[in-house]
Amino acid sequence: MIESMAEVRSHLADVIDRARREETPTIITRRGKQEAVVIDIEEYRRLRRIADAAEDAWLNRLADESEAEGLQGSVSLEEMAALLRSQEG
Repeated sequence: MIESMAEVRSHLADVIDRARREETPTIITRRGKQEAVVIDIEEYRRLRRIADAAEDAWLNRLADESEAEGLQGSVSLEEMAALLRSQEG
């Protein structure tokens, strides 16, 4: 479902209920551009777990490759994760 910001403002409770009860996300547009999405909190948590697991797998793969190559000056998994997170913000 896609709705404009103006439409969502008039019935936000319905949008939230639809996301929660029917598991139907609503994409919110502003000036014709997609800006945000309202999804059920459990779906959000599921997606976060998937994203976190993918990030951990990627970081582990990088660390394993670095260790296998014996690169000087390599960083720990924790240091790499902190560096990547600081670059996201």
